[in-house]
Amino acid sequence: MTEQDFTPKSYTSNVESGSVKWESPSNIALVKYWGKRESQIPENPSISFTLSNCKTITEVTYTKKEGTDFSFDVIFEGEKNAAFKPKIQTFFERVEGYLPFLRDYHFKIETSNTFPHSSGIASSASGMSALALCLMSIEEQLTKNVIQSESEEFQNFNSDFFNKKASFIARLGSGSACRSIEGELVVWGETKSISDSSDLFGVMFTENIHSNFQNYQDAILLVDKGEKQVSSSVGHKLMYGHPFASKRFEQAHENLAELKEVLTNGNQKRFIEIVESEALTLHAMMMTSMPYFILMKPNTLKIINKIWEFRQSTGSNICFTLDAGANVHVLFPEDEQKKVYEFIKSELVAYCQNGHYICDTVGKGAKKLA
Repeated sequence: MTEQDFTPKSYTSNVESGSVKWESPSNIALVKYWGKRESQIPENPSISFTLSNCKTITEVTYTKKEGTDFSFDVIFEGEKNAAFKPKIQTFFERVEGYLPFLRDYHFKIETSNTFPHSSGIASSASGMSALALCLMSIEEQLTKNVIQSESEEFQNFNSDFFNKKASFIARLGSGSACRSIEGELVVWGETKSISDSSDLFGVMFTENIHSNFQNYQDAILLVDKGEKQVSSSVGHKLMYGHPFASKRFEQAHENLAELKEVLTNGNQKRFIEIVESEALTLHAMMMTSMPYFILMKPNTLKIINKIWEFRQSTGSNICFTLDAGANVHVLFPEDEQKKVYEFIKSELVAYCQNGHYICDTVGKGAKKLA
């Protein structure tokens, strides 16, 4: 599919007002995306676990209006939030060619997270995907019984097309948001090892996942809840001219291809090696960019070393991964839940800010609420 497949020709249904509501989860990448081209196109492919409990709930109420300016209010956790408006404005500007109804309505965007906004968990993936899904539900109302495009899929407006366009739209708000529409595993970025992969949207990993990796658990240890000193957007740009960029992009393709085999053959040892190496490589790119920066904190390193010691002494299949921040995602099989959480409580919680951590598991993707 191309961008043209997501461009409607016209809307003939007349909807004066309405309301839609979606919840969409965050995700955690196993193979990391770092570096992007224009229009939020990734420099390398990635694959992520969709989470279940860490999600954003967004309701959009829309009312027909006069004028051609974008018009919207953002209410976060029950209060008007002007700080979010510039990002939404930029998002609307990027996607209006694909959602031309955006200038016809005033939107009241009410949103909240099931996790603390200041927790250091990236909320852009869940937040922008939830908003994209709400906008897609509005477009679905406007396209009922209307042939919109030359694309057969658009004419049918089936669930597959809906999800692809929602992922495409979400990507233009936040790259990783395109991986939050579906689950359990989602691939984003064109790569030879995944036949239907695309730079434009995320696609579900459709291979048979080995039982070793089903219902996988993710405990998110909140090491630092503060704002990062370098944003992810800035970090992505620093991959331009990075001395190791081309090798890193090549490595990501290789790791994704091998991880595809691992996820189907159940090799837990190799899973751990790839996932932890990917996390450390991500931060190595940050530490070797110009300017260079470090997002890990001393307690991040202490947790990593504790995990290594625990794995060696117990034979556990526990491992860690990191986003672009200090917090640690502790990944482990469902059948190790009891012993790993005992380990977290006795050994790792001391390194969490205010002792805070979040228990999550792999989920199935976003869900329409109303």
